[in-house]
Amino acid sequence: MSTAYAASTIQRAGSTVPHRSGYTPQATQPRATVTDDYERWYTEGTPNNRMLLALRSGIDSEISWALDRLTRLCNNEQFVLRAIPGLTDALFEWPVWYVEVGAAICARATTLFALPQEWERKRKHALESILILRNSAVNEPNAQELSEHRRTRSLILLALHGIKPDCDANTEFVLYIIELLQSISAGLSLPPPDAPALAIPVQPLQEIAGTSSNRALILAAMNTLNLLLSNPANVAHMTEESPALEASLTYLPLFVDKPLLDASVNYLYTHLSHPAMTKAFLLHPKMPATLRLLVSLLLSEQAEETVSLDIGEPVHTVPSSFTTVRDHELSKEELDKLVSMPEPQRCYEWMRTMFVAKADGELTQVEFWNLYKDVFAPHAAQHPMLAASDVIKNVSMVFSPAQAMVIPGNPQRFIVHGVDRRKERSVVEQQFACLWNHSQCTAQTFGSTAELFEHIVHQHIDPQDGSEAACSWATCSHEPLPKAPLRGHVLTHLPDSQSPPKALGQTDNVSLPYESHPHPIPNPTSRPPPPPRSAKLTYSRPVSDPPSTSLTALLCIRVLFRASFASSDAAPRADDDHFGFPGIVEETEDTEGLLARAAGNEREREGERRGRKAFIGIRRMLENVRIKDEALMGWITEMVDAGITGTT
Repeated sequence: MSTAYAASTIQRAGSTVPHRSGYTPQATQPRATVTDDYERWYTEGTPNNRMLLALRSGIDSEISWALDRLTRLCNNEQFVLRAIPGLTDALFEWPVWYVEVGAAICARATTLFALPQEWERKRKHALESILILRNSAVNEPNAQELSEHRRTRSLILLALHGIKPDCDANTEFVLYIIELLQSISAGLSLPPPDAPALAIPVQPLQEIAGTSSNRALILAAMNTLNLLLSNPANVAHMTEESPALEASLTYLPLFVDKPLLDASVNYLYTHLSHPAMTKAFLLHPKMPATLRLLVSLLLSEQAEETVSLDIGEPVHTVPSSFTTVRDHELSKEELDKLVSMPEPQRCYEWMRTMFVAKADGELTQVEFWNLYKDVFAPHAAQHPMLAASDVIKNVSMVFSPAQAMVIPGNPQRFIVHGVDRRKERSVVEQQFACLWNHSQCTAQTFGSTAELFEHIVHQHIDPQDGSEAACSWATCSHEPLPKAPLRGHVLTHLPDSQSPPKALGQTDNVSLPYESHPHPIPNPTSRPPPPPRSAKLTYSRPVSDPPSTSLTALLCIRVLFRASFASSDAAPRADDDHFGFPGIVEETEDTEGLLARAAGNEREREGERRGRKAFIGIRRMLENVRIKDEALMGWITEMVDAGITGTT
């Protein structure tokens, strides 16, 4: 089809069909506005497709219109290049021109001045065309179509080898070329290494990854190299010190840049997947630092939770100062007053002194009588005692609700219901108790050290007496002292007036060995030690599986570990003559071959030695790695154990 014919066809079609957005045809009847990207003239699969004719017309405005529509259409999954015959060839024309002619012309022209409008339009057409090819290659049918097209590989190779990304336009074009290669590189087999350099895209991709400062180019180049070199058929194109490897090691510390980090780790794993490259990497100067970075990546991405497990026994405590409640006993003053009274008034007053009314209280009649008898029997000569029955009857006279009762049963119980023993005021048994007269002092507990000291001085030590006296505090066996020094000595037995400072969280409670252990006891130091108050086992555990970046890093560490400790697990080399026993050299073997193999073995042993040393250095870091999956955690444990064995 000639250019004039295509232009005339477009003009005729344009007279009836709009090709500009927002154009509304003049008609007597209103019609719904349809987006021109989806009109039949743009998407029908015929050789006279409107967009195809516009691309081949040679008219800049029509070419721009068609490329603009295709740029939007190519993002649709339903867009298929094969559906429009000739569209793929038309899209290749401008990128091929740019690779063969345009890139060099534009690079020279933009050194000092802006490009002429004609060249600027052509460069724009080339960039838009390669963008459409790159976007459409995301869909599998289009990727298959482009991988089989006769111009695809030649365009990619010429662009990678011929265009330097030294300006914005070239950088954008090369980026689209690399991403197009990435879309079609699945299962792509490269020519052998001895093929012409222009037929192999690996070398320019490695240079871009290793020398470029453009992040998008670096990402695209490393991802494409990863896809190409992951194919076992392309392993021969790997080199021990490729620029892409150096780039991946350089960008590995950038943990915050996840896409670049992911590309670096993936390329490193692809490089180490080949045993020869792994052995060579053990001798790389950056190998120990790379191992540390990989482990640091595992530590930075692991998600943990803190778990506390209480493994101790229950702790039983009692207050250090406790309260006692005792039954009331007659004091000497009360007893003297009661003894002189006649009966039955004495019995009434005795009951009022010893008992109180209590609705649910009860005492046995025998107990009630014994309490009366024990008090007044020694004084029966002064005033005769009442009979037991009279004493029991008098209860209801003193306490109206109380009465004597017989509880049926076997045996019967004779009780006095409605009364209870009077209780003395609660006495706090503290450290302010007087232990004079070898703990036989009958004085009640005091409220402070000063009160206790005043009691001892005035009741037990006569200040007016100048003779010597012995200290009779509890079990003290101090030799006799004059009264003045004795008062100073007594202070050594008394507690401090102020309690000592306590640690944060310390309470006044006393811990018991078990719940039923008696408290208090005469000798607290003989009490068995109680269980610890806090016996919590706190540890961290992973809450989820590690992300893909950490898994790839773990694979890299695992590969290096297996290569570093390979000789420790290797069996003796077996052959037909020696049955696996080393050290026997046949005279018929080539001397040069022996020397080469010995040099290679020595190099491998040096790499293993350096690898083991590096793993010993990161053992402490590996101990902090925790992975939820048991199998993967077993890898970490194995590497830690190997590091411990290496140190010993």
